[in-house]
Amino acid sequence: MGSHSLPAPVTEAGREGLAALLARPERAVVALDFDGTLAPIVPDPERARAHPGAVPALARLAPHLASVVVITGRPADVAVRYGGFAGVAGLDRLVVLGHYGAERWDAATGTVSAPAPHPGVAAARAELPGLLDASGAWKDAAWPQSAPVEDKGGRAVAVHTRRAPDPQAAFEALRAPLAGLAERHGLVLEPGRLVLELRPPGMDKGVALAGHVRATGAGSVLYAGDDLGDLAAFAAVEELRPQGVPGLLVGSGSAEVTALAERADLVVDGPDGVVELLTALADELG
Repeated sequence: MGSHSLPAPVTEAGREGLAALLARPERAVVALDFDGTLAPIVPDPERARAHPGAVPALARLAPHLASVVVITGRPADVAVRYGGFAGVAGLDRLVVLGHYGAERWDAATGTVSAPAPHPGVAAARAELPGLLDASGAWKDAAWPQSAPVEDKGGRAVAVHTRRAPDPQAAFEALRAPLAGLAERHGLVLEPGRLVLELRPPGMDKGVALAGHVRATGAGSVLYAGDDLGDLAAFAAVEELRPQGVPGLLVGSGSAEVTALAERADLVVDGPDGVVELLTALADELG
């Protein structure tokens, strides 16, 4: 053992998942969300960066595994840049699945592959300023400096309410209007931690994770996430277990998303705890 001890999962299924990973790491996939899991949540999403210990821990762990994959709602190239994942020794087989799997970046080639964007995203984006202005949620703030719209490379668009005068009230006030906007343009509305995202249907972190596990022929899987969008990946792991792929579900602890903590086999203390877990796994396998 190294200097970091492995925490014990609280469920039998989680203990089986961890045991399978440790017994056959060369057949294991470690899959991770980005924001709130590898990177601390910050008020301005453009200032999010990976925890300083994340890349060193992954670089030590990845050579022992079948695959490390980051699954995020962000554009793949943005996650790579904010994560500092490119050109790192030990991460030569890292994969980043952006836009919930619609985009794929491979460390081996350093390139992103993706289908054409959904036309509804641009149409919805064009309507957002008027809709947000009409909501009145930012009437006491420095509009548009606090404008919370995040354009995800034309493949999705997100509205963050952390910088509104009353973040939770703004979140609740915008749910119905944004749901209507999404429906008009053939999109789905995905709520998260003080963020509402409009994106094309048919892709989520569960679909992306299950596809990656099948493609790699993995014998076990660990998934770590922090938000409502990660519940689909949790469900994918739960479906893989009876198919002979043990799994460990890790919640990157947040008081904001209790549903995730209730489903997790192991809850850690946010990105700090995720990095400690990755380091402990590297210690154990090294």
